Amino acid sequence: MHRTILQVPLPKDLKEGAEKAALDAGFSSLQEVLRVFMKKFANKKIDLSFEEEKVVYLSEKAEKRYTKAMEDFRKGKNVYEAKDVDDLLKQLHSYSEN
Repeated sequence: MHRTILQVPLPKDLKEGAEKAALDAGFSSLQEVLRVFMKKFANKKIDLSFEEEKVVYLSEKAEKRYTKAMEDFRKGKNVYEAKDVDDLLKQLHSYSEN
């Protein structure tokens, strides 16, 4: 079998993260993951598509609503704390009755 070496420059933190993910997934090395992927890709057993994420903008009304909610949260306004599950359920039930 003829072998070749593929060198791919990439950030060190990306390589380290990928190595950890490979080991966590049960592979012996990052190289093994890449060989498995490339073999499946070459045999057209894996489809890839790259799509740009569509940016969704809030309406002006929704933007105001969420901005106010965040301001209230920062100020501790309209924020409730529950001591335990029973207290949480009690608060939820009293809120739904209003």
